[in-house]
Amino acid sequence: MTAPANRDRRLWPANARVALRSLGAQPGLAAVDGTPATLSRPVTDLMTAPDGRRDRQLLLGHPVTVIEDRAGWSFIQASDGYVGYVPSDRLTTGAAPTHRVGTLATHAYAAEDLKSPDVMQLPFGTRLQVLDERRHFFETPQGFVPKKHMRPLDRPFTSPATIAQLHFGVPYLWGGNSTRGLDCSGLITAALTACDIPCPGDADLQENALGERLAPDAPLQRGDIIFWRGHVGMMVDEDTLIHANGNAMAVTYEPLANAILRIRTVEASEVTSRRRIPGLAI
Repeated sequence: MTAPANRDRRLWPANARVALRSLGAQPGLAAVDGTPATLSRPVTDLMTAPDGRRDRQLLLGHPVTVIEDRAGWSFIQASDGYVGYVPSDRLTTGAAPTHRVGTLATHAYAAEDLKSPDVMQLPFGTRLQVLDERRHFFETPQGFVPKKHMRPLDRPFTSPATIAQLHFGVPYLWGGNSTRGLDCSGLITAALTACDIPCPGDADLQENALGERLAPDAPLQRGDIIFWRGHVGMMVDEDTLIHANGNAMAVTYEPLANAILRIRTVEASEVTSRRRIPGLAI
């Protein structure tokens, strides 16, 4: 099944067999309510189909709705509405996370000892359930994680630009959403999600959903978001953009004027909009 012409495949919670009941009656498809689950591995590719190509990525603890579980693959809808397929063994129905990793990365250790074996590397934004608090570590189902690297979910960050800057130097990865590798829209997602600001997964969806459009000649400020066709970046001051880009194959700073000229020259693309999210801490 493909989504109707007026529906976006990335956001259409139905396949050839089932559809979320919230869509209403869909001829020939079984209506399901879906079941809640969370991701159980540090980083999981969200695929277009079983064994298909990567669309986006989801982090450990990310909440999803399982629409169908079939032949080792689960058709899911992520909390931002994006749908796709993940291996079923990467989902769990355990207790809800309480904290997130608030540093570029951390490790879960086998014991309450930094010299004990590290059992899992956890990227920024990973969500974990804290089972117990020790002197220097939180105990989680994944192992013991340094307390200094964790932040309660009810204390979101307040400056998306600061979170974007935390990702400086992270390698470019098309469809990536973690500090192991990310793309332009993945950087914006990481920056806004950490601040509890809802954010779609892809640049075109972000352009349609985020903030307020600025006039082309409006002065820019920290946190403003700049869109091109298929590309997006965030301002760290009135002149400087931070973006994950294939030109540098990393998250880099670039004077906005340089980026505009380079993208115009190389890709024949102009800025399509400049947007500001009201009320940001900058």
